[in-house]
Amino acid sequence: MVAGNSIDAALLKTMFLAGAQRLESNKEWINELNVFPVPDGDTGTNMTLTIMSAAREVQAIEEPSMENLAKAISSGSLRGARGNSGVILSQLLRGFTKEIKKVDVLTAEVIARAFQRGTETAYKAVMKPKEGTILTVAKGMADKAAQLAEEEMELASFFEQIIACGDEVLSRTPEMLPVLKQAGVVDSGGQGLMQAMKGAFDGFLGKEVAAPLAESTGASQAAAAPQAEPQEIRFGYCTEFIINLEKRYTDADERELKAYLESLGDSIVLVSDDGLVKIHVHTNDPGLAIQKALTYGSLSRIKIDNMREEHQEKLFKEAEKAAAKKEEEPAPRKEVGFIAVSVGDGMNEIFKGLNVDYLIEGGQTMNPSTEDMLNAISHVNADTIYIFPNNKNIILAAEQAMHMTEDKQIVVIPSKTAPQGITAIINYIPGLSPEENKEAMIEEMSKVKTGQVTYAVRDTSLDGFEITKGDIMGLGDKGLLAEGREVEPTALELLKAMVDEETELVSVYYGADISEEQAEAFFAKAQELFPDVDMELHNGGQPIYYYIISAE
Repeated sequence: MVAGNSIDAALLKTMFLAGAQRLESNKEWINELNVFPVPDGDTGTNMTLTIMSAAREVQAIEEPSMENLAKAISSGSLRGARGNSGVILSQLLRGFTKEIKKVDVLTAEVIARAFQRGTETAYKAVMKPKEGTILTVAKGMADKAAQLAEEEMELASFFEQIIACGDEVLSRTPEMLPVLKQAGVVDSGGQGLMQAMKGAFDGFLGKEVAAPLAESTGASQAAAAPQAEPQEIRFGYCTEFIINLEKRYTDADERELKAYLESLGDSIVLVSDDGLVKIHVHTNDPGLAIQKALTYGSLSRIKIDNMREEHQEKLFKEAEKAAAKKEEEPAPRKEVGFIAVSVGDGMNEIFKGLNVDYLIEGGQTMNPSTEDMLNAISHVNADTIYIFPNNKNIILAAEQAMHMTEDKQIVVIPSKTAPQGITAIINYIPGLSPEENKEAMIEEMSKVKTGQVTYAVRDTSLDGFEITKGDIMGLGDKGLLAEGREVEPTALELLKAMVDEETELVSVYYGADISEEQAEAFFAKAQELFPDVDMELHNGGQPIYYYIISAE
């Protein structure tokens, strides 16, 4: 397997699988290195699912060659990439494989070139590369490999020195990123890369590695959400219509109409633009909503659905859809489609009410992969498709899917939170070009502040706060804004930190672990704090986060 001072395809296969196994076995430890001590720390999980997607393809190759290994590693990791760390890892592997696919064996010179190309490819994939991350660790090892390749040495010594360099660079990441130093951790993505490297070196040395890959290790699709217990539907009719304004419509009119709709139901979306008002409301009396709307003008596109009836028929409809899936005629091609990442029944309903064509289940606890994005794209028959990741850790996967799509124009709107995504979709303007819409959406998103209330999974120091495991944390867009032992007081402190004299609207989305009564009690106190600010309360149903709050 080792001819002189080189690596053939069979040994490379062994090394890659050993690297994947070591990363997988250390994923929970890597997860714990995440700066924010929140329950969605998933760098290790994302990197593992990414590399395991490639490892399954590699393991299936019975007669390995550099060419078929390169294809399996590149394709598998690209499609399985999850989260920023996973996408960067897939790009490192992509660049590496481009350099090795045309050779028969790997020498120190080839490996050094492959390391360099992998690093360059990964840096190009990130819009604003930060030092002190996995990129820095990869670059340090690539530079060391280039230096060592000019010297005469055994490959074992070559790899030992590269790994020692990687560990040294990793140890310095807290000095490059203050947030790492404050949390007392090294970069989690860099640590994940080092574990894969060390595992590959074990494979090179012939050391025994973990058991063969199991089919259950990771999945190429987003994890299915657990089945929730059936819930009573409080408001039975999903009501939508457009008001064609026939008289003057002021901001005061809009506030009055919104307040009236809130008295009738929930899941309210009210959007005004150029003589039109789009309404979406869940209510038990659609007639009252329609009567009120008629005082402002004529109505069009009226749609009323009985959600209780739909709820009863849901399982039957899903079974029918599954049976008829192969026979379905594709929907007619349209100009524009929308894809959003969402989690929580309430949040899903809000996005559906905004005419999103396809929802990808996922977000905080399971970042969708590039393949999940490609699957969603294939289901939306449109010339131009806008994707709203709604999580900063999903944006790169969406952009990777964009680059892999040839028959449709994909526009990734870099929404980092669900409220940003909602604002962006509301501000889509038919008739504008995709570039103009993207610019306008990003501009409107920049006006949205998002706060999230969750709990700490470990002790740490962060942004001037001493955090103890189990504490409640109020996270803002750029760091920790509030901390306490109870949810409601911490959420109120977060709200105080978010609202300023320019705030006009606050939207509160309560999560799966908050009852309606708790949410209404919190909302009443929030209204008392800021009586001059318009406020909305929605059932988001999201896991992990007790409240998601937006201020704009």
